[in-house]
Amino acid sequence: MATSNNALGVDNTFRKKFDREEYLERAREREKQEAEGRSKSKAKGPPVQRKPLKHRDYEVDLESRLGKTQVVTPVAPLSQQAGYYCSVCECVVKDSANYLDHINGKKHQRALGMSMRVERATLKQVQERFEQLKKRKAPGSFSEQDLDERIIKQQEEEEERKRQRRERKKEKKKEKAAEEETEIDPDVAAMMGFGGFRSSKK
Repeated sequence: MATSNNALGVDNTFRKKFDREEYLERAREREKQEAEGRSKSKAKGPPVQRKPLKHRDYEVDLESRLGKTQVVTPVAPLSQQAGYYCSVCECVVKDSANYLDHINGKKHQRALGMSMRVERATLKQVQERFEQLKKRKAPGSFSEQDLDERIIKQQEEEEERKRQRRERKKEKKKEKAAEEETEIDPDVAAMMGFGGFRSSKK
């Protein structure tokens, strides 16, 4: 094979020349857009007016799934995963304490359209509330005598439970003693010396 000293190749000594005017124009446009973005973020307009905080009109269900077994899979939708699911925020909270913190928290209340400020009650509203509570409470529905009766009744129930427990224990002991007596032959027990320590039954 014959080699030649004239090697053919690519001319890579070419250097790209940048157009300074074009890149300066691009930089100015970018700075202008960034300045507009900053001014827009500062002047967002009037703040969103949210409703004041109000009490829940539903009962928080913490005990419906208590003590139940559930298969947990990583591909299940959020509402079927283990824990408490918040449909408003679309998140799962692992235990009841954190769930209560979540539904009383700022993020959840904002998602419901409420601020964390409580509306200040007027004198008239307070008086109306007292009237509602008075109407709800029947006259003479609760007194110290009722409380004493309830305490006495509770104590009697507790004593009854204790008495039943004692009776069950006595029955178990009698059953156990009867089983032990039938298991050991009296002659063998006398020979081993077990018969002399028992009290005679009358």
